[in-house]
Amino acid sequence: MVIKYVGQETAHLFKDPTSSDVLLDLLWGDRVTVLSTSGPFSQVRARGRKGFIKNSDLSDTSLLEIYFIDVGQGDGILIRTPDHRHIMIDGGYKRASLPTGKNAADFVDWKFAKDYSQKSIRLDAMLSSHCDADHYGGLWDLLDPTQRAELGCRDVTVEAFYHSGVGWWKENSNAKRWLGPTTPDGKFLVQLMGDRNQILNALQQNANPALQGEWAEFLKVVTETRNSAGSPTPCNRLSHADGFLPGFDGSTGNVAIHVLAPVEFSVAGTPALHNFPNGPSKNTNGNSLLLRLDYGHSRILLTGDLNTPSQRALLDDYASQHDVFSCDVAKACHHGSDDVSLEFLSKMCPAVTVISSGDSEGHDHPQAAIVAASAVTGFQQTKSDKLISPLIYSTELARSTTLSKATKATVKSPAGELELVGKDLEKIKVELPEVKAGSLRPKKTTRTLNNLFVATDLVYGLVNVRTDGETILCATRNEKDHTWNTRRINARH
Repeated sequence: MVIKYVGQETAHLFKDPTSSDVLLDLLWGDRVTVLSTSGPFSQVRARGRKGFIKNSDLSDTSLLEIYFIDVGQGDGILIRTPDHRHIMIDGGYKRASLPTGKNAADFVDWKFAKDYSQKSIRLDAMLSSHCDADHYGGLWDLLDPTQRAELGCRDVTVEAFYHSGVGWWKENSNAKRWLGPTTPDGKFLVQLMGDRNQILNALQQNANPALQGEWAEFLKVVTETRNSAGSPTPCNRLSHADGFLPGFDGSTGNVAIHVLAPVEFSVAGTPALHNFPNGPSKNTNGNSLLLRLDYGHSRILLTGDLNTPSQRALLDDYASQHDVFSCDVAKACHHGSDDVSLEFLSKMCPAVTVISSGDSEGHDHPQAAIVAASAVTGFQQTKSDKLISPLIYSTELARSTTLSKATKATVKSPAGELELVGKDLEKIKVELPEVKAGSLRPKKTTRTLNNLFVATDLVYGLVNVRTDGETILCATRNEKDHTWNTRRINARH
């Protein structure tokens, strides 16, 4: 078997080489396993399906692929490098908290089990951008052995796990959580998480300081995770002092992943991070990992949940080198919240902005002002009186559902089948957990079948970004026929 890649913007996967029956449309860079070749066609396996593709649509060029996964409220990103390494950054809330019951863990599982036809998931790096549940929950589901039955792959290995250093601690050994002590002037957080051994010590029953709550439970699962050699997965803190994500410095001409934040300081010989005013959430978000992927002339900036205070601080921290934030593609800060510095957006000046925005939540993301701000600060390019960029994608807008109502119900019993139509549908009561907008805890509710909407189809709002270092392709699924809506831009760095 030979591995090839789709070399065209889109390509048909046919049922057989003699018909026009299209099984699905493939996208530039899609991995294709060639099973046999005869004449102008090859029989292949791609995206979990077998079919035939024109040889002229195949290429040997592997791309950098970034998948912005629709996880509702939260972030979930999978990166595949041209040398077939995989990095997972965040994963959304735990699937048990989501109305769809799906998060980034399910997409990653599909990628390995169906697309690659593999029995194991192997991640070269897993990163939690910060310690909020709408970011680490999907990572937890992927690593938790009790959730393994939800996956098609039988095991998961992670070569290295990274975090931003800020964590939830128990205050005075009680259940109340805090981010730990600060310097006397209140400018810096000084109680930072470190490597695996430090995390293990902070998880001990009588630890002081001790990690708290679900964040502690998640990290316990992380410490029990293994790499492909069967050894415990190394865990480490990342900051700008590292320069690059270990193993991804671009020295071999592959992808360079710069770590731009959190910015690390030294206070009395101890590592410290910014302590932003106005509460813990400003700090968990504000000390998110800020990563920049460089490949060829392309730049992709991944911003976590950075907010106005942290962005203003970054402008000061990088006062003489604001060009480090310039990018072709940016993941919007904090799901499209308007708690954003307009100057920072201007320094980013992306041609493409991707907003990971929730469908059923009470934050009203993306905010209208930030959609407008992303447009006016984006890189503008036109051709023949048409706008090439800036482009703005939202996982919420890319998602769609097909809704319908039942017109007939058939109930099977030992006495035979009973058909109910019209007002008789009121006789069937359905009990279900309902998650209201802005809430994570489902409430039990009862509806009669005639008043119940049924989702008969769902297109997830996955945003694909792919590049060979010169051209950048953005793609989302067409909700009508499941083909691709694509846009191309040129990398400019």
